[in-house]
Amino acid sequence: MIIAENLTSLREELQKVRAAGKTIAFVPTMGNLHEGHLALVKKAREKADFVVSSIFVNPTQFGENEDLSAYPKTLEADKKHLIADGCGLLYLPTNDIMYPKPDLTRVSVDKVTTLHCGASRPGHFVGVATIVLKLFNQVQPDVAVFGLKDFQQFTVIRTMIDDLFLPIEIVGVDTGRADDGLAHSSRNNYLTAEEREIAPKLYQTLQQTADAIRTGKRSFAELTREAKESLHNAGMTPDYFNISRQSDLEPATEQDRHLVILAAAFLGKARLIDNITVELEQ
Repeated sequence: MIIAENLTSLREELQKVRAAGKTIAFVPTMGNLHEGHLALVKKAREKADFVVSSIFVNPTQFGENEDLSAYPKTLEADKKHLIADGCGLLYLPTNDIMYPKPDLTRVSVDKVTTLHCGASRPGHFVGVATIVLKLFNQVQPDVAVFGLKDFQQFTVIRTMIDDLFLPIEIVGVDTGRADDGLAHSSRNNYLTAEEREIAPKLYQTLQQTADAIRTGKRSFAELTREAKESLHNAGMTPDYFNISRQSDLEPATEQDRHLVILAAAFLGKARLIDNITVELEQ
């Protein structure tokens, strides 16, 4: 696996790849790789000839009271995982590369960023969209692969790609889960043993709500209230629990048929997010 630590070496190596007629798939990450990340790399291998991954802990998507300084860094282990799963090049940019001074440009995707995590974490998706567009411009991939655990993030990036006419195919990969249903996440490392036993309740509550909708319940406000109460009783602090349209993430109505239930909850030091899609018959 090639290691590129600056933009010049990245472009030189990728020029060789393109000169050989190979397509490029890109998997951007913040490191501390787990099975969910590696599933993205495997999907990338299916979609293109050459896989590029990046590790960059992006400061602009963290809020003032969030865990930037504590975000786990496991570079040597990450390299071994990427090599084992067929990554061809790892890009390791620095803050100075990604945010040269003066740093005046930010990317804002409206509407799909206003609710859910966008309401709870002001400025978060500006940081996400800005860094992803910068990475896209540096790598210039044919395909980009993202996990669907953060459904809102995927929607933001898909919207940005469409609105800015970027020649990139975006691919979503279903959420990887432990046997008890807990979504793979770097932030699971913050959970104590006791909290780890509680954490699967988030996905279980999503499943219960989805099942209720599939069996005909349409009082979304009541279902939301019951779900938050269930999370609270389990020992979590709900951030949000929203039943929305998949297309634009706005609140769902009884007439909508393609739904996504989005949830976030605090458990100890961890903020867990998850979602489940619901497809109803026409």
